Amino acid sequence: MTTTAKQAYVPSLEVTKGQAAPIAANAGRAYTSLDVNGDAGTTAAVAHALEQIASGVGQRVTDAIENAGPGPIETPWGNGFRRYAECLAHIQQSGMQAPEGGLALPMRYTIFDAPSYSVVPSNALWNDPLREQDAAKLRQDEYDNARRSLYFPQIMRDARRIPEYYPGLAADSAKCMDTLGVAVTSCDSACEDFYDSEQVRTVFYAEMEKLLLEFYPDATDALVYNHDVFDKDYAGDRTEDQDAKNPGVNANYANLVHNDLNDNSGRVRCRELLIRNLRNFGREQHYSEAAADKKMSRRFLSINLAKPMETVEQNPFVLCAWPSFADQPYINNYRVYDDRVGETTRFTYRENHEWYWLPQQQPHEVSMLKCYDSVTDGSGSRWSFHSACIDPTAPADARCRKNVVVRAFVFF
Repeated sequence: MTTTAKQAYVPSLEVTKGQAAPIAANAGRAYTSLDVNGDAGTTAAVAHALEQIASGVGQRVTDAIENAGPGPIETPWGNGFRRYAECLAHIQQSGMQAPEGGLALPMRYTIFDAPSYSVVPSNALWNDPLREQDAAKLRQDEYDNARRSLYFPQIMRDARRIPEYYPGLAADSAKCMDTLGVAVTSCDSACEDFYDSEQVRTVFYAEMEKLLLEFYPDATDALVYNHDVFDKDYAGDRTEDQDAKNPGVNANYANLVHNDLNDNSGRVRCRELLIRNLRNFGREQHYSEAAADKKMSRRFLSINLAKPMETVEQNPFVLCAWPSFADQPYINNYRVYDDRVGETTRFTYRENHEWYWLPQQQPHEVSMLKCYDSVTDGSGSRWSFHSACIDPTAPADARCRKNVVVRAFVFF
């Protein structure tokens, strides 16, 4: 849609053909539809978060978990477990078998089938003395929301063996990405220090853009716009500095099943980058409204690429294939900044989710996952969802994953 400079950009909700409507707030519309004086709907989002807390809907789920008896907890999607060790014991006792190169292990899914909110640490609300009570409620809800999840048994398949599961489908191909929403490729990077954010931006971003354009020969442009470094054992300065385009070093591995974008945020995030250059660590973008409309009228997609700095021994990155959840509604999680409301997604458990990993992923192996595709006709994958997991077969002294993840848009 075309907008004037004074209007907030409100994309049409473009649910994939065959997929159920999302579980969302604001009737599924982006919060930019509730923009007041250029706040991008952030004021409304915080108000909705507080209203939901007051309704008690989240507390009832938290209480159900806390008050359940010992052993598995029955949910509408299957039996889940409070703790990883309980779920692992169930897997071992039940004799779950994985194919060669695979592994049966616990995966953590939400059981809160309602929208959720996360007010990010940089939001001014946290430092407003007049909103201390609101901040306390939101902080507690954020903590409780993390507890509204359980571990469920799943099978990991070796992504290197995708051609065995799908004859004729190469794991290192655009066809694989557009069929499954996941792929595996290779890159020997010239970047010598992934903790040096400037070097990552100047060297690695360019390498990843080149890789994506080779991966999708019909693409006209690829834009890597930010990155994260994961290293639990890093002893240096972890501080994030947005102004210096330094994401810091992340000590946390997101072990909840999720996706980074959705029908709304895929388009909103792209437009923020093109027109406003908002939180863009990569090449500066200064498109006009009309030029952005034209660029986004053709196909575009968002891809995350994850490359280890050393062989991955623990906390591997795992990906789920689109066909196994293409009809499943996603659950919105709203990330509330001062100037934007991001939308990520969560999913409830299904036994037939098709999960992949790369056991002992090597430094040259790059995991690729689709986070968004503008094509909605059901002819191909819209996205995958992903997580980190704990490998129970790894030695007790196995080192946690050290890797860099970049996020990119590809345009056609």
